[in-house]
Amino acid sequence: QVQLIESGGGLVQAGGSLRLSCAASGRTFSSYAMGWFRQAPGKEREFVSGVSWSGSYTYYTDSVKGRFTISRDNAKNMVYLQMNSLKPEDTAVYYCAAAANLRSWSAASNYDHWGQGTQVTVSS
Repeated sequence: QVQLIESGGGLVQAGGSLRLSCAASGRTFSSYAMGWFRQAPGKEREFVSGVSWSGSYTYYTDSVKGRFTISRDNAKNMVYLQMNSLKPEDTAVYYCAAAANLRSWSAASNYDHWGQGTQVTVSS
């Protein structure tokens, strides 16, 4: 069982930066692929970024490539999402998720555990 707690959200002006953190409990954290999703009001939850269990492979949705960076520290049971050059359209609740047997990065149904989410608001 893995429990996930996100932090680091907040209000930032367009062009600014935020770093989201996801703290995971459980000894098997390093065996999970990890992902970040987001959900804006009135929209479906969408995949943002993912990182393999080792940290060697990372994936991004096109809209955040070059602006966001995902990383993980298995020794600390942490996953991070560095978000730069933020835009108003990045405004959403951001969720951390863990997948034991990942078949598709972008499919939310592939992920077994979810955090409660952290709000990111980007003002124009």
